[in-house]
Amino acid sequence: MKRAAFLFLLFLSIKAFGQLTPFERSNKKETTTYTQAIAYYEQLAKTYPLQSKLLTYGSTDFGVPLHLMVLSKHKIFDPTAIRASDKRILLINNGIHPGEPEGIDASMMFARELLKNNTIPDNVVICIIPMYNIDGSHNRSGTSRANQNGPVAYGFRGNGKNLDLNRDFIKTDSRNSQAFQQIFNVWQPEIFVDTHTSNGADYQYTMTLIPTQKDKLNPILSSYLTKTLVPDLYSQMKGKGYELIPYVNSISETPESGITGYIESPRYSTGYAALHNTIGFMPETHMLKNFDKRVESTQKLLHTYVTIVSRDAKRIGENKRKADEFTAQQKDFPLDWKLDRSVYDSIEFKGFVAKQKPSEVSGVNRLYYDRNEPFTKKIKYWDNFEPSLTVTKPIAYVIPKAWDKVIALLKLNNVKMKQLAADTKLNLQMYYIGEMKTGTRPYEGHYQHSAVNLNPVTQDVQFFEGDYVVYVNQPNNRYIVETLEPQAIDSFFNWNFFDSILGQKEGYSSYVFEDTAAELLKKDPELKKKLDAEKLKNPDLAKSGRAQLDFVYKNSDYYEKTYMRYPIGRMQHDLKLNLK
Repeated sequence: MKRAAFLFLLFLSIKAFGQLTPFERSNKKETTTYTQAIAYYEQLAKTYPLQSKLLTYGSTDFGVPLHLMVLSKHKIFDPTAIRASDKRILLINNGIHPGEPEGIDASMMFARELLKNNTIPDNVVICIIPMYNIDGSHNRSGTSRANQNGPVAYGFRGNGKNLDLNRDFIKTDSRNSQAFQQIFNVWQPEIFVDTHTSNGADYQYTMTLIPTQKDKLNPILSSYLTKTLVPDLYSQMKGKGYELIPYVNSISETPESGITGYIESPRYSTGYAALHNTIGFMPETHMLKNFDKRVESTQKLLHTYVTIVSRDAKRIGENKRKADEFTAQQKDFPLDWKLDRSVYDSIEFKGFVAKQKPSEVSGVNRLYYDRNEPFTKKIKYWDNFEPSLTVTKPIAYVIPKAWDKVIALLKLNNVKMKQLAADTKLNLQMYYIGEMKTGTRPYEGHYQHSAVNLNPVTQDVQFFEGDYVVYVNQPNNRYIVETLEPQAIDSFFNWNFFDSILGQKEGYSSYVFEDTAAELLKKDPELKKKLDAEKLKNPDLAKSGRAQLDFVYKNSDYYEKTYMRYPIGRMQHDLKLNLK
């Protein structure tokens, strides 16, 4: 009898030990590897098959699929059925920067506790991406994060292509991004959390928080975010021993100078989420705090999200529905933002006194924070942004089928499209690219464009059977407009999708075109007047035979109309199209 009891207790202890994470087994000094994480979730799914399921999507640049752990109270793992049953979906992403691994370990324990204690809410389905940047997680060391206090070893920020995956949600150079967008648009979460670790100033807080910037979020969602969700996160986390503070984005060298909100453009995960009317959060634990405390604070924050989302499930669902309806009818769309420095709040900030002392390396004075002198004081917080660039949507965009990557990404993001049933000439507004800036060094593999000036021209353009028509009357209007309008900060154009239009394909030999140009001026008096008027305004043109010849060429039918013309047309009037 005693032996049987002993064996039973031994079995329970082995089973309990088997449920421990590598983080826990290492006395909270190590973070799990990719292989360990997936094996752990596989075991959880086997142990709790009625409430959990480990799914795979697509592939990644590492050659393996992206995993998704789904926690559902009543064995409902179909996203369509979940939405039909009026449940909310919370999506948690971990390890986009594998050197910032707190969320990886916290999510494993978080999932185990919900399953073991049978505390998954009836009205919330929780989806966890165990490790997003799988390639980077295999590139492990203990030195790539020079300013970070543990763990012993961790992954690298760049993936196998040396891409920062938190800059890849529009350009989608990685297969990781394709798999993520598949997950996101299949599950359509109302709340999204992407776990990170900060870098920067020293202060007393373990956890800082970047919510979706309130002014760029849909107003319906913004009101709930600012008046309820964020205040309750702050209140509940303070009660759990981890006060929150906005991400410490100092306007000067130290936080006492004041901090500003963060505007996450669509290249970032939470900026991408906002295009789909999903409220996003980027919790950033402080890199100098002990690793175990960073993991603990993340774990408690995840539980706090579940508590609030469950409490407000009906309201969150209704807000998302209204926001989608609003976006489908919305006419004007901001494409870029600027900080309003005339408006600020005063917030309580707990920091350490910043001082100077001679550097032991150079002898020159250097900054340090004296942890023996903590302080609590009011600092300025600028967090009001206003649109700096706005566009009125067209009725539809018409996209030649040749631009297959654009079409594929629109489809991946649930954008509804139709195709022309026959070759058709359409009267559309077309953009000609004017002055713009282009980076002199590559950024994330691209010589990115910015400050794009456009010359809109209404003209008849030939399109062909199979070309795509995208009507801008959809809940995904923000994704449509902010990717297809070339002047938008993270447009497909600015990420170099259309650079081939910037090269002229045909030209002329001057000695041949001289006779042609002379004949054109004889036959077209209006062209002759236009040239003479331009010479009066421009003395340099009047002095240059080559320049005048070029003027005639560019104002003739010989000049290619597609040079510098953005290939996607804007339908300004409701044309009756023959569509498939």
